[in-house]
Amino acid sequence: MKAEDVTATLDLALKASGCDCATAVAKPRLLSDNGSSYIAGDLADYLKDEGMDHVRSAPYHPQTQGKIERWHQTMKNRVLLEHYFLPGDLERQIGAFVKHYNTRRYHESLGNLTPADVYYVRSDQILEQREEIKLKTMLTRRLRHETENA
Repeated sequence: MKAEDVTATLDLALKASGCDCATAVAKPRLLSDNGSSYIAGDLADYLKDEGMDHVRSAPYHPQTQGKIERWHQTMKNRVLLEHYFLPGDLERQIGAFVKHYNTRRYHESLGNLTPADVYYVRSDQILEQREEIKLKTMLTRRLRHETENA
């Protein structure tokens, strides 16, 4: 992998997230290991031009990259269940996985919300609705229990 590959991937990520054209309070940071493509001067120049910070993990400390490594494992476990005969088929399946992961799959670490819910600041509203449903369910169960045991 070369520094150009990293910058091309970052361009795609910034475009997909909207950070390339939005006025953000803080630009995203690049968290990487110390591979040759990440310590290249070309990448440092690119990040400076984009106003992004670069955080490198400590040498021989793979836990720093744990979240993305876990995401890659989850994606591989899902995508490799089928055989793909055309590159477009694999690309569509990966795209479908990413969409499902970000918009439909609940994450325990996010309070059983989707990343999209948190990103679009819907989490408070969803958690309030869940609490209302929980209270109504408890009241209904209590009333049913009282009528059945009366």
